[in-house]
Amino acid sequence: MRILFLGDVVGNLGVDMVSKYLPILKRDYKPQVTIVNGENSTSFGRGINKKVYKQIMSAGTDVITLGNHAWNNEEIFDFIDDTKKLVRPLNYPGKDVPGSGYTIINVNNKKLAVVNLQGRIFIDPIDDPFQKIDELISEIKKEADAIFVDFHAETTSEKKAMGMYLDGQISAIVGTHTHVQTNDNQILKNGTAFISDVGMCGPFDSVLGMKYENIIHRFITQRPTRFEVEEKGRGIVSGCVIDLRDDGTARSIEKILIDPNHPYKG
Repeated sequence: MRILFLGDVVGNLGVDMVSKYLPILKRDYKPQVTIVNGENSTSFGRGINKKVYKQIMSAGTDVITLGNHAWNNEEIFDFIDDTKKLVRPLNYPGKDVPGSGYTIINVNNKKLAVVNLQGRIFIDPIDDPFQKIDELISEIKKEADAIFVDFHAETTSEKKAMGMYLDGQISAIVGTHTHVQTNDNQILKNGTAFISDVGMCGPFDSVLGMKYENIIHRFITQRPTRFEVEEKGRGIVSGCVIDLRDDGTARSIEKILIDPNHPYKG
């Protein structure tokens, strides 16, 4: 099984980059499953709405994952319960949380569980991700042939700890949230694919997707500054491709990076 994953889509430019490059990547890599993190995909860079959801899906996406900005656009409550293709963090607190923290899809007579999990270090308070993923694995391990986790977290230490904790229990865990691609893609010793962060899809000439002038002004003056998504200029696409064996263990994990310094040569 081959999985194509793209990192946090930021703003209109991010959606445009996904719409442009996802069909090309699918043509060249021929994945059986395509997953995209869409938690920053609205024009103001927080949450997702139905229009953007449809745009990302129509580009060739099978499942969209979210993160700590999942509820920042209230429109999500109008449609998240009507689709199994949009997955919010599993460990949101409470019993009646809208949507689901995972979905199971059929892939060539195999069942793949796609899970969204959120960290707790330097990010919003939330239930223990280690406990929640333990509970879920116990629940679905007999149903799912492979488990893929998008771990939306701030620190590399929490992400790597989760990777080591789940090594051998799941097929792959990829980090999202920081918008900067890391260079630690690897197969852990018990067969789980791992990377701390796959990076983002959005504006290249920016600070994590935001207009850099505003961010610089804040650093220099130490005064509050409105963060605005950069919607013009050059773009970036970041992600990874993971190959799984029939037994659910990972064979390889390859980074994808398309930007002005790394033009796509496919």
